[in-house]
Amino acid sequence: MTDSGVPIRDALIKSALMHIPFDGWSITALKSGARDIGLNAEIVESVFPRGVSDAIQYFSQQTDRFMVKSMEDLDLEALRVHERVGRAVENRLIYLEPYRESVLRGLTWLSMPHNSVLGAQLLYRTVDEIWYAVGDRSADFSFYTKRGLLAGVLSSTSLFWLNDHSEDGLETRAFLYRRLADVMRLHEVSKRVRISRDSVLGSFSIFKNVIEKRYAKQDIGDSRVT
Repeated sequence: MTDSGVPIRDALIKSALMHIPFDGWSITALKSGARDIGLNAEIVESVFPRGVSDAIQYFSQQTDRFMVKSMEDLDLEALRVHERVGRAVENRLIYLEPYRESVLRGLTWLSMPHNSVLGAQLLYRTVDEIWYAVGDRSADFSFYTKRGLLAGVLSSTSLFWLNDHSEDGLETRAFLYRRLADVMRLHEVSKRVRISRDSVLGSFSIFKNVIEKRYAKQDIGDSRVT
């Protein structure tokens, strides 16, 4: 995918998100989105050559871009590290709020065995973007430690958020900062324990198992371009 295609992909995803709650992350939803904005449905094949997997990956990256951009105007020096991380996660969920059902459908799709590697990759990319956005430039052993721990926080907070209907997401916010406080304590312990990139895959596996058990709704779409 080239940069020149960004406006089309952005518009296509935005339009398709109106159909995904009904059709799941599927070629059907993507083609309906294309038609809604006056495009030939067959453009889906060229915009997202690998079908649904490309579309979900792009939506995740689109959300990451918003999250990173939202951090640019913050005075990071005035915030403690866990407050910076918390703000990044909050901003990500604010962006996703109108698309909660589509997020659930996406997580269901990613929880399928043949899609779980992509799910772990997207989770790792997001936690990496968060640490970079909050000013972390570590290149030592703690690089993976921080990302492994944050992957667990992001996964559990996202699951909590999917079921939270409190005003302005106050319960999700409280849950997030409790988990971050726990992680700050764990990080001190983890300095003596080696945590690798496999921790992120482990976090996504737990995430995947909860999604499979908690949500019976199945995504009917597949990743083939038809």
